[in-house]
Amino acid sequence: MSQDASTPARRPYDPDGGDDQPVEALESLISVVEGEVAELQFTRFTNDDAVALGQLLVQLGEGRDLPIAIGISTPNHILFRAALDGAASDNDYWLEAKSRTAARYAVPSLLVGLRAGRNGGRAEDNPLFDATTHAAHGGSFPLYIRRVGPVATVTVSGLPQLEDHLLVVEALRTFHAADGLSILP
Repeated sequence: MSQDASTPARRPYDPDGGDDQPVEALESLISVVEGEVAELQFTRFTNDDAVALGQLLVQLGEGRDLPIAIGISTPNHILFRAALDGAASDNDYWLEAKSRTAARYAVPSLLVGLRAGRNGGRAEDNPLFDATTHAAHGGSFPLYIRRVGPVATVTVSGLPQLEDHLLVVEALRTFHAADGLSILP
């Protein structure tokens, strides 16, 4: 369907774009991320898989000259960590804070922030959300095992939050396709 000059172009929701964005764009992005959660379910995830996924993210980052830090961890164990050229020490804080959020809420850290924004709020407005240790910014995605739930998180920091999230999703899709790990329907 083509748009004429009187029809405003529908722009995608930008979590860093301010409050003047259409609620339909927010709801659309929430639906997309919820679909990614449903899609990206593993049948298994081992420490070796964590290293391979981390190395894939390093390759993607280096190939695009991205100043990112990468972390894959369980709540009590770092499985993979890397910082590419241009990543700053602050990225370590963001890796941890976004990973804690994804682990606590069992959904991508981006989704926590988007859902809080549904009513014009922020996750940080919830008195149970500790903004000193958690961040509802995109870039951390739980690693789900079907019929088990999340077992770890994969996190990227260094880009705008939506780009961090999209890089993680791209890597998860590529990893599944390349390694033959099945994503169950």
